Amino acid sequence: MRGLVLALGLLAASPALAQDQSLADIRVELGQLSAQIQGLRGELVASGQSGMQAAGGASALERMDTMEAALARLTAQAEGLENRINRVVSDGTNRLGDLEFRLCELEPGCDIAAIGTTPPLGGGGSVAAPAAPIPSAGPAMAMNEQADFDRAKEVLGQGDFRGAADLFAAYAETYPGGALSEEAMYLRADALRQAGEEAKAARAFLDAFSAAPNGVRAPDNLLNLGKSLGNLGQKQEACATLAEVGVRFPQAPAMIEAGASMRALGCQ
Repeated sequence: MRGLVLALGLLAASPALAQDQSLADIRVELGQLSAQIQGLRGELVASGQSGMQAAGGASALERMDTMEAALARLTAQAEGLENRINRVVSDGTNRLGDLEFRLCELEPGCDIAAIGTTPPLGGGGSVAAPAAPIPSAGPAMAMNEQADFDRAKEVLGQGDFRGAADLFAAYAETYPGGALSEEAMYLRADALRQAGEEAKAARAFLDAFSAAPNGVRAPDNLLNLGKSLGNLGQKQEACATLAEVGVRFPQAPAMIEAGASMRALGCQ
């Protein structure tokens, strides 16, 4: 019976653990729990009549049947969710790749052959279970990192948009994954837009969104990508991108501006 209590405890804890595990990990744990219950069933049957009575009689086997059925349902749901997420990631990655090619065609001097393969949306590796973002202090800053970022912002404030874009690009290259990388990529794209380089700005907003599709600036990057596509005459792509803001970030302030932009474009 102690083993049965332990199995029930693990089953109850699994949803909480799922926040930091991939769906594949969860399916493995569900399989392990199912195997434990089957093992407990074998022990209970082997214990004979006295063991059966100590466990609560025939109802103990019925409870095990119920738990096994619940585990089977959870396993099927996890597999279905993993398949859905994989389809969403594949579709999103393909759409980003198409946008990269379209923007490259609009950008003077862009080499389409140099674009390469679009990395999977949200990063590579196994598919992780959806989870709310956990606030953190972020990565520690390298020496001169803050100073380089502040210098780029200073140049932006002075109205040298092209110079600021170059400095933010240099920052992102020098400090990949830095504490301010997401903000630097967003500000670079914004600086390019203010410099009148709409095609390059659209590409920069796309790069910024692809690098952090669930980041703090993700709604703004997606919004501004849609607006830039509209300014470039790519109405269909702009409407689809702006609509995605509300789908992915229904609580973000950017959703309101995305709706206004869609109305201005005459999106259906």
